[in-house]
Amino acid sequence: MRVLFATYPAKTHFHAMVPLAWALRGAGHEVTVAAQPGFAAEINQAGLTAVPVGADRSLGRMLEANPALLEELRAEGDAPAAEPTWADVKDEYSESVTWWYKMENVPMVHSLVTFARQWRPDLVVWEPTTSAGAIAAKACGAAHARLMYTPDSFGLTRANYLRLRPPNPAPGESDTLAEWLASYADKYGASFSEDMVTGQFTIDHFPDSLRLDAGLTYVRTRYVPYGGAAVVPDWLTTPPRRPRIAITLGMDAFAAELREILGSLAELDVEVVATVPDDRRAALGPVPGNVRLVSYVPLLALVPTCSVVIHHAGAGTLATTSLYGVPQLVLRLSLEGDFDEPELVGGLTGQGAGVAVRPGAGIGTAVRENVVRLLEEPRFRERAAALRAEMLALPSPGESVGELERLAAEHRGR
Repeated sequence: MRVLFATYPAKTHFHAMVPLAWALRGAGHEVTVAAQPGFAAEINQAGLTAVPVGADRSLGRMLEANPALLEELRAEGDAPAAEPTWADVKDEYSESVTWWYKMENVPMVHSLVTFARQWRPDLVVWEPTTSAGAIAAKACGAAHARLMYTPDSFGLTRANYLRLRPPNPAPGESDTLAEWLASYADKYGASFSEDMVTGQFTIDHFPDSLRLDAGLTYVRTRYVPYGGAAVVPDWLTTPPRRPRIAITLGMDAFAAELREILGSLAELDVEVVATVPDDRRAALGPVPGNVRLVSYVPLLALVPTCSVVIHHAGAGTLATTSLYGVPQLVLRLSLEGDFDEPELVGGLTGQGAGVAVRPGAGIGTAVRENVVRLLEEPRFRERAAALRAEMLALPSPGESVGELERLAAEHRGR
């Protein structure tokens, strides 16, 4: 069959798709990946065929044009979690459709529909922010599925919206997302159905202890790490003489906090490997002698050599570390993963495979003390090993292909 992947131009979203795309190709299926034109090189780097659609527009470009939006996102990301109310989900849907869904999808819908009608895919796989994939599938009669790069907070939010929505909504409380999708379905000769929001089925590679279930049809598959082109450095092929601690805090790590953390770990008999972009090293100043700074190193090669990994709760980093059974210390130093961070961190710490520390005064001391706990208390490594076993028990992407073939045949033309 022909399978069309559709993705937002962000590595986190796309990298989660790559192992399944290659599993489908390995099973003999044709695969293409559609995204905004500026992302084609990233798709090609993964050895996949890119289909440039629409115009380049991303959150990064929006933030460049409107820096105040960054502060709004910080405020939203720091809001405390609470039981959702109708007012919460109503406003969230209205606001997200107004800027996020339109910002991402409007520039690519028409080109994606045109390609889909010409290429005639049997299955369209879209990550949960690329609703253009569902629109294109409706327009050409293909089956379609969401592929999660993070726990399914999207599906759960939609379920809460439908559950909390009054039977007779007041003026101004219409289902903004459904109306927006319906307008495109109508434009291309189809009708809106709820699967345009959450997929006819959902591909989920998170284990039970880390996932969210929105009561949908899920295809469960194993997480396989992919981080783009990489070279394993020579020093990583030699086993460490002391416990190795990896630190990877994403692109928005604060230099002051990182400097304090590195200083605190200098007091321990450990080796520290910290990923820091070259253009940000100067802000750190001198680093302790037990610290190795690298601009990038493939996690799938680094993590198995580590005793502890310190990170920012990014979905890919957390899943990769979990797959290798390494205890984790999670810090909140960046915006990456803010919306899914509570679920991921709660799942990780709730089943005992790691601990979480919030930044603030004394963060260096807190990190050092918790690293000692993770190194010395056997229960953390035992729980990390149990989480690894849970992940390995899921079917591989290749083993999931048959189920995808069945579901695509069942849903095609609906």
